[in-house]
Amino acid sequence: MTFNQPPPYSPRVVMAKTSLDGHWRGITVVEHALREAGFEIVLLGMATRDEIMSAVIQEDPDLVGLNVGGRLDLVLSLVDEIAKLESPPPVIVGGIITPSAKRTLEALGVDAFPPGSKLTSIVEAAKRLTNFN
Repeated sequence: MTFNQPPPYSPRVVMAKTSLDGHWRGITVVEHALREAGFEIVLLGMATRDEIMSAVIQEDPDLVGLNVGGRLDLVLSLVDEIAKLESPPPVIVGGIITPSAKRTLEALGVDAFPPGSKLTSIVEAAKRLTNFN
């Protein structure tokens, strides 16, 4: 007799672009790599601060991935708002990130991936932050 098994757990990641810069390659490549690694992705695309926060609250993700898109101020604001949630998910960011911005983000506990970062490093960070093996 065969019983239907529930699907294995897949950590949920809300991903969004914080700007309308039109550059999609990075976020779509990372999205694909995370899906291939077994993550469930909720891709918002270009979204406002309020849309991102609404999705984080509604989707209850295990991880939030943001494309900086030159909007470090917005990302820092989102990180602050996410940290205020009852059970805040960790945040990773990618995109054009200066060395000083990377230090600022990492001081807040955010893994930052500037251009040239290896996909394996991003996937490994996502697995570490969600305790997904």
